[in-house]
Amino acid sequence: MSQLSLFKQGPLVLLDDASGRIVLEENVIDDAEGAEWHALLLDSPIWHQQRRVMYERELDVPRLTSHFAADQPDLPWPLEAALGRVRLRTGEHFNSIGLNLYRDQHDSVAMHNDRLGDLVEGRPIALLSLGATRRMHIRNKKHAPARRMDVDLTAGSLLIMSWETQLHYDHGIPKQTHAAGPRISLAFRTRKSHSVHA
Repeated sequence: MSQLSLFKQGPLVLLDDASGRIVLEENVIDDAEGAEWHALLLDSPIWHQQRRVMYERELDVPRLTSHFAADQPDLPWPLEAALGRVRLRTGEHFNSIGLNLYRDQHDSVAMHNDRLGDLVEGRPIALLSLGATRRMHIRNKKHAPARRMDVDLTAGSLLIMSWETQLHYDHGIPKQTHAAGPRISLAFRTRKSHSVHA
């Protein structure tokens, strides 16, 4: 097991082998700008409460969500700026922005991999974090020897996961036992044309 928190400039390569590549870089946006983006998005009317059937009951998803196609003409500020920053940083032309709002320590997302049927093969996924630090668990799937990483995603950090990692690893944000402020995750993906606006 590795528990990782980055306190230095520059990218940290967490994984780079046949199962994929995961890179973490802190301070992709500075503290003041990140705080402004976080506050604007937090007070925005874009958020939705999804419901899903679990254990034969319909329950609230334990976070708020939103989604935008990158080419939407009314893309709310600061998503256009964030998209430009991440495109410049990665060299990737992402066409989809998914947002998750973890309101406090009770919000979470279960271990999962991204739905590869919706994504253009070979294109990475980039996660930009705003607000409170939350820990992401990354675990390899059961068909291989146990491998895990716990990564603290700080405000202004960018986590880049290659497409291949979704075949071999699950990731999630667990609930916490101690208090946590709100965190917003901006997930940049390159979706197939039929699913960009889904």
